[in-house]
Amino acid sequence: MPITDRDRTLRLARRRRGVTSRDLAAAGIHRQVLTRLVAEEQLERVARGLYRLPEQSITEHHALAVAAAAVPQGVVCLLSALQFHRIGSQLPSQVWMALDRRAWHPALRYPQLRIVRYTGAALTEGVESHVLEGRAVHVYDVAKTLADCFKYRNKIGLDVALEALREAWRARRFSMNALDRYAAICRVQRVMRPYVEALVA
Repeated sequence: MPITDRDRTLRLARRRRGVTSRDLAAAGIHRQVLTRLVAEEQLERVARGLYRLPEQSITEHHALAVAAAAVPQGVVCLLSALQFHRIGSQLPSQVWMALDRRAWHPALRYPQLRIVRYTGAALTEGVESHVLEGRAVHVYDVAKTLADCFKYRNKIGLDVALEALREAWRARRFSMNALDRYAAICRVQRVMRPYVEALVA
């Protein structure tokens, strides 16, 4: 019995990262197959152009994986990066992502995105790549995230930045050399100096 486009679509959707409309186009599968499977509740739409099997298990980082699929050029930053690194007590309801000043981003129903515009080295330095639910997700490392928190302290609160700095230092999650380098890139060395000096005193 020949394998139908419907079977091929469901097989692709079994992958941990799900299936995208681009994947189907590359496989020569008509979009109507996808529409029918969603209507029959064999597949569910989790973001624009991204589908998965309804029973597919999701991880604690599901929102980050969906956001990265929708905005592959974005970098998880600030409160979402703190949560990813398990630093501080923040549980953001949105996914915070850094994007180039000129980059376009889609409006998502899920997850809600909080876009922060970065430029130059502030955008490109300190980026780690992690595989979450089968997708590459870019996240700023701990030291860069801390420098960003002080740069955007008016957006997230100075108390959040200080909590993260103290907790990450106690857990030895960064080096002072790395923090100083990113503080220079983010132009917050002067702002951070008294807090860092108090930390190591």
